[in-house]
Amino acid sequence: MASEAEILDELRRLRARVPQLTGALAAGVDGSVLAQDTPGVEPERVAALTADALGTAVRMADATGQGDFRELLVRGVYGYVATYAAGPGAVLTLLAQDRVNVGRLHLEGRRAGARIEELLAAGAPAPSAAEPSARTTTARTRTARSPRTTSTANARSTTES
Repeated sequence: MASEAEILDELRRLRARVPQLTGALAAGVDGSVLAQDTPGVEPERVAALTADALGTAVRMADATGQGDFRELLVRGVYGYVATYAAGPGAVLTLLAQDRVNVGRLHLEGRRAGARIEELLAAGAPAPSAAEPSARTTTARTRTARSPRTTSTANARSTTES
């Protein structure tokens, strides 16, 4: 697994790119803290709540046919909590002021989530041939929907005079 220092470095770079961030946390989908830069916020509590919200978001996306979880945005009176997928076993949760540019938040959050996924994948030990492979959860990807077609069977022509 990637070291906490590598992930923490990514979180700090992210906070430097988006000054309106007030906190950043990488967590396992089980609610464990991988790394955090969340001054004034209890990281274990945020990680546990993130895991709970993630479970609900995944179920909602599945139930509505929207595909696999990518991100979750909560807007409060004082700002935003945004959670992004960071591979099959981790998520990135960002805390932001209410004046943050939400498009920029999404752009940088998605990039940082992908970078954390890379760090975790690079640090994961390769399974040996002698060991039976454990069942792993893979990140599911959203498949493109087929384009909608419009039926013209009942269309009327207006060429009559």
